[in-house]
Amino acid sequence: MNQNRSTLDRWGRFAYRKRWYVLGAWIVAGAAIGLTARTISEGTINTLTLPGAESQLAVDELKSSFPERSGDYTDVVFSAPGGIDEPATRAAIETLAEEAAAIPGVVAVSSPFAPAGALVSQDRTVAIARVQYAQGADDVPSEHAAALETLAEEARSPSLAVELGGPVPAAQEREGPNESTVLGIIAALVILYVLFRAFTPTVLPIASAMSGLAIGFAVIYSMTAAIDLSKFAPNIAAMLGLGVGIDYSLFIVARFRENVFSGHDGEEAAGIAVATAGKSVAFAGGVVIVSLLGLGLMGIPFVGWLGLAAAAMVAVAVLAALSLLPAFLGITGGAIVRAGKRRTPAQRAAHEESGWYRLGYAIMRRPYVFLGVSTLILVVLSIPLFDMRLGSADAGNNPTSSTTRRAYDSVAAAFGPGMNGPLQVVLSGASAEDAAAIRDSIAVTPNVASVSPPIVNQAGDVAVLSVVPATSPQSAETASLVHTLRDDILPAATDGTAIETYVGGATARGIDIADRIGSRLPLFFALVIGISFLLLVVVFRSLMIPLKAALMNLLSIGAAYGVVVAVFQWGWGGSLVGAGSTGPIESFLPMMLFAVLFGLSMDYEVFLVSRIHEEYLRTRDNARSVARGLASTASVITAAAAIMIVVFLSFVMNDQRVVKEFGLGLAVAVLVDATVVRLLLVPATMELMGEWNWWLPRWLDRLVPRISIEGGEHPGAG
Repeated sequence: MNQNRSTLDRWGRFAYRKRWYVLGAWIVAGAAIGLTARTISEGTINTLTLPGAESQLAVDELKSSFPERSGDYTDVVFSAPGGIDEPATRAAIETLAEEAAAIPGVVAVSSPFAPAGALVSQDRTVAIARVQYAQGADDVPSEHAAALETLAEEARSPSLAVELGGPVPAAQEREGPNESTVLGIIAALVILYVLFRAFTPTVLPIASAMSGLAIGFAVIYSMTAAIDLSKFAPNIAAMLGLGVGIDYSLFIVARFRENVFSGHDGEEAAGIAVATAGKSVAFAGGVVIVSLLGLGLMGIPFVGWLGLAAAAMVAVAVLAALSLLPAFLGITGGAIVRAGKRRTPAQRAAHEESGWYRLGYAIMRRPYVFLGVSTLILVVLSIPLFDMRLGSADAGNNPTSSTTRRAYDSVAAAFGPGMNGPLQVVLSGASAEDAAAIRDSIAVTPNVASVSPPIVNQAGDVAVLSVVPATSPQSAETASLVHTLRDDILPAATDGTAIETYVGGATARGIDIADRIGSRLPLFFALVIGISFLLLVVVFRSLMIPLKAALMNLLSIGAAYGVVVAVFQWGWGGSLVGAGSTGPIESFLPMMLFAVLFGLSMDYEVFLVSRIHEEYLRTRDNARSVARGLASTASVITAAAAIMIVVFLSFVMNDQRVVKEFGLGLAVAVLVDATVVRLLLVPATMELMGEWNWWLPRWLDRLVPRISIEGGEHPGAG
């Protein structure tokens, strides 16, 4: 018998038997990685670079020819109902401007009382002092940014409100995991207890997931010593690590418990669980990891690094489920074994007595009805997808408790929304006279509210113009203005000259990122679908199962996209999730969601279809195999999906809009996938396809390597 055991079976038995050694290895590794992270971590960043984009070329040109204008800025926004010219108010503003100019790294401060270029509202109740730094927002030391915050706090009074806006304070508003993690864990505990009705199997998936989450965070924070990781990466990593960590562990604990209740002892049950459910976990996790790593091929550094960090978290979750969890089963699984021994043969009844089995046969009798209804639901939910607009949300979507949001609102009311995201036009090879002529051409362009006088470098060959759109940074009209300036206005204004023009700034950078990602989405989708298709062909030795899985996954992901667009772009129910104002969908979100959701969908697909295939190999009865496979996995899939949903929905409470979008998209996709797709659509299509489910051409059968997930070497397993 031993020689027939798979490698995973032997490993599961080893981890169960040598549990204290495995647990000790995890503790030592966790302590070492945690100490490393504490020592070398550089923290997360807010600035998103895009090599080759025009906005990045503008930054590069300024760094080489006009370094004092290559950095980012903070807008100090003053609001005085009695007017900024009131003596005490004016003194406070002038004092702040003078002291801000002395902060290290500050190269210029534009005073509201300057004779030219002052930013003051017409009624002189709102004014802006723009503090220009030599560095980019993420390179401004936190103590320098804090010094300006201190000056703002000292200047505040009952007659003067002072808020900070712009790229630098936005970069300082960084978040780590918050109470969303705690809420997700509490909800998971409740769901697991409802499923198992016992303490031990309830806490084991949580313990495994939390252990993996802690080490995963240490890994990704260690990575920040070498890569630039976005500020929202920790929340997205927490969401994935907690969700998949609990789900993967749940599958193995459920299979272990099922094996024990079938008469196996603890070590045998652990080996079989790791060899069957564990192999499904390894496969599904592998798809998620490969998909996330595929983001690195898109040529967008911050997206690639975000994918790498998320992949690292998922990899740790898989390792914890396959090694730490069997050790936990060895330490605490005796309670499950004793419960199994107490069960009578009547309690070990066949799956045919369950409601899930009856649902399966109901679907077998009317497959066309279930196919039509399920497809209609998915198509309707996907309709908003076709109106999706990619972009970057501006500070107007931040919580009202943040200084950047209050600054945004004050500026928008006094100067128009475009003042919150001015475009930076860089003119290389232009004299002051050239820049003035180009300024006149830009000023008459539709949707341009104002253009600043040109600022020329000491060499007199590079000029910078600040162009204020009439619309907000995240609006479609502003994106159109950027393209109009680049494609029409600036080429016409510099025709016949050697002047090089670049439209840059934070707003233009966000537009460039959206354009780059939008152009590469089809390539990425094809990559993920292709890899997943090939892996499923190898696992199930079928062409129809992978084809069906790909189509259904696309439908469930389309439904998730549709709901995200309806809520965050159209504003349907936006107040329920604290979405603030409507705006574009974060540019990298569809790519990230697709990578994660395709892998998670494969998780349920493999778990369900592998059990159906297992039954089919025994009975060769397609309808009975589908019904039994559904009955044996539906409760676990439902519980796993419920955990995922509440974990992901808990992150909708996060202040960051992109985290809200990610959490809602994942929750909707899992809900749709685990109910409409896995429990209704998959059984219906498998009944309609019959024997074609397992069809593979003979020539291809000889080429495809043989990998079994069903665990056929364990005839008594489940």
